Amino acid sequence: MTVTTLIIALISVLMSIVIAIGKGDWLIAGYNTSSKEEKEKVNIKRLRLLTSILLLLVSAFVLVMPSAQKQTLQYLMIAGFWIVLVAFLILANTWCKKK
Repeated sequence: MTVTTLIIALISVLMSIVIAIGKGDWLIAGYNTSSKEEKEKVNIKRLRLLTSILLLLVSAFVLVMPSAQKQTLQYLMIAGFWIVLVAFLILANTWCKKK
């Protein structure tokens, strides 16, 4: 495992913590540039939770991916990560919206 891998994972974990405690809303892409009216349509607590979980998954992926020896396993992990990413995007646009 390289130092770069550890740094990327650590940054992802730190960003996750900052967002989870409510001090990093400016780190959430799209939300930080939204108008006040658009921000009022979003359940920010749910968006923070979702973003924090996704960042933790990214850090886990970054740490585990280099240790996958077989190329088939790497492809499966990448495909799985994309599926999780799409699921999180759908949740961000449905579950995180205020009714």
